[in-house]
Amino acid sequence: MLTLKDVHPIIDKILNYREITKLKSTYVDALPKMVNPVTQRVHTTFRQTIAATGRLSSDNPNLQNIPIRTERGQQIRKAFIPRNNDFVLISADYSQIELRLVAAMSGDESMLDAFKNNIDIHTATAAKVYGVELKDVTKEMRYKAKSVNFGIIYGQGAFGLAQNIGVTRTEAKNIIDNYFLQFPKIKDYMNGNIKFAKEQGYVKTIMGRRRYLRDINSKNFTVRGFAERNAINSPVQGSAADLIKLAMIDIHTEFKKHNLKSKMTLQVHDELVFDAHKSELEIIKPIIQQK
Repeated sequence: MLTLKDVHPIIDKILNYREITKLKSTYVDALPKMVNPVTQRVHTTFRQTIAATGRLSSDNPNLQNIPIRTERGQQIRKAFIPRNNDFVLISADYSQIELRLVAAMSGDESMLDAFKNNIDIHTATAAKVYGVELKDVTKEMRYKAKSVNFGIIYGQGAFGLAQNIGVTRTEAKNIIDNYFLQFPKIKDYMNGNIKFAKEQGYVKTIMGRRRYLRDINSKNFTVRGFAERNAINSPVQGSAADLIKLAMIDIHTEFKKHNLKSKMTLQVHDELVFDAHKSELEIIKPIIQQK
């Protein structure tokens, strides 16, 4: 599938320039000016009422959006260091939390079995969709299965998947159709969410938080389609937000109970970052993992 990037060699240069200027203006130039003169640290502001899913958002500066996928972005991340040599940064994230929630909330046996048996979920999905043994799954098969797994959460259709993985719309539709044949309860779960939203006007997370979808019964196909995708996605993303907030509260409580020097400093979606005292590592690691 031809993209704009393939049309002319100057496109690469424009994208390269855009990446460099964005990194420079957003981080290299801005962050030093945001250092607090008293603490000599950068302090973000977390907000609970901005993201529709209920996740915390970060601004002034936004520390949840520091790039990592490119080499230049990784250089920016190196600027964030522990408070002194007695401390070290620890990062802990929920592995594939949204897919685990989809498996749990839909009750799909195939997906639940993959997680229970510690099988790579994207490899397991590829084996099911392409009808091959786990050992015969290729990198390309896994890549496509991964795209389907995450695309399904966002209500992605054949057109979006085709663009994402570079195949025809017909092939993308066949992949999605086969996916739902292999994981039928996920399709039932998605349809159930849309049906509930059409009847009640909202969807809810596992903790009962509601997101109202006023356009779910709109006569406008495009507007209604957006609301239907939110009906599928919001309970998943919202439940993930619920779980990590509960974990943050529990971890904070345990840290206070043990009067630890270590601090939880940052939440990035499904990841928590700690400024951990080296002498407390063996104490805090099980606390983080268990909560």
